[in-house]
Amino acid sequence: MITRFLNFRTPSFFYWIFTPSLDGFLFALRTTIAACLSLGIALWLELDSPIWAPMTVWSVAQLTRGESLSKARWRIIGTLAGGVAALIFVGIYPQAPWLFFPIIALWIGLCSGLATFVSNFRSYALVLSGYTCAIICMDVVPHTGSIFMFAVSRASYIILGVLCEAFIGLLFAFNQDRVAHLKIRQKLESALTLVADTLHHILQRDTGALTEARKLFGTILSINDQIEFAELEMGAHGHEGDHARAALAAVSALLSRSFGMATRLELLSSNHQDFDTVARAFRHFLKDFSSRLPQEAEISELLAELQHLRDICRRYATPHRQKIISTSGPLTPLRDKTTIITDSALDERILFSSLGDLIGDLEEAITEYHASTHSVRGDHFQFQRHTHRDGRLAFNNGFRAALTILVTSFIYEITAWSNGNTLISITALICGLFATKEDPVLGTIKFLKGLAVGWCVAWLLCFIFIPMVTTYEPLVLILSCVMMIGGLARANPATAPAASAFNLLMPLMLGIQNHHVIDETKFYNTNLAIILAGVTAVLIFRSILPFNRKAEEFRLRRATLRELRNLASLSSTPQISAWIGHSTDRFSRLLSHATTLSPLVEAGIQGTLATLTLGLNIIRLRGLLNREYLPESARRPITLVLYYIEHSSRRHDRAARLTRAAIRRLRELDTQDHEAIIRLEITRALAHLVVIEHTLRTNENFLDASKPFRGEGPIPLPHDEDSYAGHPQRA
Repeated sequence: MITRFLNFRTPSFFYWIFTPSLDGFLFALRTTIAACLSLGIALWLELDSPIWAPMTVWSVAQLTRGESLSKARWRIIGTLAGGVAALIFVGIYPQAPWLFFPIIALWIGLCSGLATFVSNFRSYALVLSGYTCAIICMDVVPHTGSIFMFAVSRASYIILGVLCEAFIGLLFAFNQDRVAHLKIRQKLESALTLVADTLHHILQRDTGALTEARKLFGTILSINDQIEFAELEMGAHGHEGDHARAALAAVSALLSRSFGMATRLELLSSNHQDFDTVARAFRHFLKDFSSRLPQEAEISELLAELQHLRDICRRYATPHRQKIISTSGPLTPLRDKTTIITDSALDERILFSSLGDLIGDLEEAITEYHASTHSVRGDHFQFQRHTHRDGRLAFNNGFRAALTILVTSFIYEITAWSNGNTLISITALICGLFATKEDPVLGTIKFLKGLAVGWCVAWLLCFIFIPMVTTYEPLVLILSCVMMIGGLARANPATAPAASAFNLLMPLMLGIQNHHVIDETKFYNTNLAIILAGVTAVLIFRSILPFNRKAEEFRLRRATLRELRNLASLSSTPQISAWIGHSTDRFSRLLSHATTLSPLVEAGIQGTLATLTLGLNIIRLRGLLNREYLPESARRPITLVLYYIEHSSRRHDRAARLTRAAIRRLRELDTQDHEAIIRLEITRALAHLVVIEHTLRTNENFLDASKPFRGEGPIPLPHDEDSYAGHPQRA
């Protein structure tokens, strides 16, 4: 028996109870203490609904302090906005239910739609203002004259819960500001080290380097979301977070430029001794980069070495000797329109120009990283993060939320159920919580499972344990055991969605009051309304504009291609930061939709990042046109390429052919007598055109916005083998 006891193994399903992580245990402990404290204060103040205080604690509590502080701040803002809206709506339509319900539905729909356009807990504040308005309005329906007191009471519960959670969280925070600074530094060091390793492999022409580079975007996106929360943990700080976001943007630009560099290394002629020597020196720099970056004293040396390498690249990219072609006689036309004049020296200059730009991006990333590690006096730097705004998704979210209120209001009106207002309130709450989620159907099903478990636990507590106690202390002892288990489940990723529902609404099912215990009739009626609210939310999300992964991916791809065409329009003024921000945001949503990395998903990811690289080269090509150093004979073919990219929504084969023709024309111009600055600009233009042509040719099906992408390979174009003519045998 002793041997059997010693060999006892934790059940695999409940391992999170018996062997929780330290962070998970501390989260459950501090949140349970804060919830019990808020309940005790609410009972002592004899608030009419004291249980909303611990519900607020569980609502704002997150695994990290930064997330908790951010959510608490935005919850207060959302509650106040919802309370003001409730005061206005009840005052306008006090006795007109079918004017009253639609205006609440419109408000919730508006809040849910606008929440789609913002990120993190700003989105939560908007949906919160929507369902807070619904909760206050539904609670006050029998007593509309007391609307002000109901709104003040609601705000009191929320503020009490937020303050209790913040106070207990502060007690559990050890060296919070120092840890937050260290956390940001480590994450940026990790991103820079990974991208340096990727660049090292790309310059070595490793075949798997691009696959590893694509994986880095997911890491960068996760770091970007965490910077905002780390800023709150720092307390009083400067602009370290802005510099950190700028560093990540530079890393994203560096990665996309590395894709272009890999393309040029593959397509342009080889055997360039000078370039190989400089590339070897840069690889040696990247090899020791990860060990030198964390050292403060090495930063200036790193930047100095990069500046030296960049100067070398500029020197070799600049044509010093001009090859004069006699033009006294008529020019002999090319025998084959697909032939491109080859020049090994020009190819080497293109590679040097590209490598210099690559080094410049790395230099910028290191500079911003260094600025993020400490506060700079007098620093007013600000970095604006650009995100993709999906109008169609916003409409779907808003329409679905508004329709939910109308459906539940109709049920309330025709049944005259005494708990119909609870049905409306909780349905609005659940739909608000999941209005902006990527896959709300799956989320609401897990939420409903958590409600079912909460109902069973609430039944045991209400009819067996709570009637046995009459004072606060034993009540807290009972509740704390249940809350600790719920907190451990919340800290476990596998059970977190259901645990969120359990922790949030199980206290409401208990109906705890100062002077009485909930009876059977009220328990079953109230909790039936809560369960039906969960069922209604699931049905609404499954039947009204349901989430369709393929349709969502098609719409995101069309949005990307539409913005890409706008980049090529000479009437627009594109920004690299905006294009990178929008593209990486859409890329993160593409990754979140993918349950497994199938070949189709891999092809979609490759196409998305190829489009990102294509857009960046278009923007930089536009920058060359704006500098006006290029002669008119070079500007015309480039302008024609941009025109056809702008107006090609289906097949891009003509744009690809025109790009090859532009490459031929610019190679011809480079052999003529021009100033050094003009030939340097021609070199830069060729560097971008090479990548543009290759991307248009190899991603023909992905760039076709007229049909969904099914992972097809590129459509063969005529004379595909003569695209770049960087090799003498192709001349």
